Amino acid sequence: MLRVELRDRIAVLTLDRPGQLNALGSRTMEELTQALDDVRDNDDVRALVLTGAGRAFSAGADIGEIESCTTPGQFRAFVGRLTETFALLEDFPKPSVAAVHGFAFGGGLELALACDLRVAERGTRLGLPEMKLGVLPGAGGTQRLPRLVPPAIAKQMILTGEPIDAERARELGLVNELAEPGTALAAAEALAGTLAAGAPLALAAGKRLIDYGLGMDLEAAIAYERETVSVLFSTEDRVEGLKAFRDRRPGEFRGV
Repeated sequence: MLRVELRDRIAVLTLDRPGQLNALGSRTMEELTQALDDVRDNDDVRALVLTGAGRAFSAGADIGEIESCTTPGQFRAFVGRLTETFALLEDFPKPSVAAVHGFAFGGGLELALACDLRVAERGTRLGLPEMKLGVLPGAGGTQRLPRLVPPAIAKQMILTGEPIDAERARELGLVNELAEPGTALAAAEALAGTLAAGAPLALAAGKRLIDYGLGMDLEAAIAYERETVSVLFSTEDRVEGLKAFRDRRPGEFRGV
């Protein structure tokens, strides 16, 4: 269901249900949650990459599991499992990059939205087609998408259910980088490698400042920023960073 590989300070998490187009079900969510728990305190892991095996990133939530829900309460529990796992990923202290190819629909796009950054191959399609099934995205799509693209664009995607291609997603800021066909994973690993070279405490703090600061008024957010960088000033990594700058070499950060 989920394959985990460690490569030079990067944990590569691969959705591994190619025959089902990497549909997301309860078991996959359990394995993703466990993988996040396993690498959270692993000092050898500095960044995450999420990708999908086969011809697509993910077709979305497991339709078979959805059809097995016979009451709104059962469906709420299923959606809750997705939502909780995506929230763990979004709040994870180490930066994450989604490597998207083929298509990312429904819950698959919602999973990519929970990552910090997204790399997509040219021609990839991204969409939230739930409207065509008489429902709506239920694992963060209606909330995370309009925080990344203009609200009118998010409304169009959600209310029509029509996808956009990676090139358009890049123009809108939904995708950070475009990759040539067959190279999304390599491009995502390169980007994750750049992230992994940073100071771990500063990386985690940067994520918090941006994510939490967006929910504050500007004055409070700037005060939060000031306190955060003051704490970072006391770290050994800050001392190493300045020394490395003077020595004209990459910093060797240890997260202390």
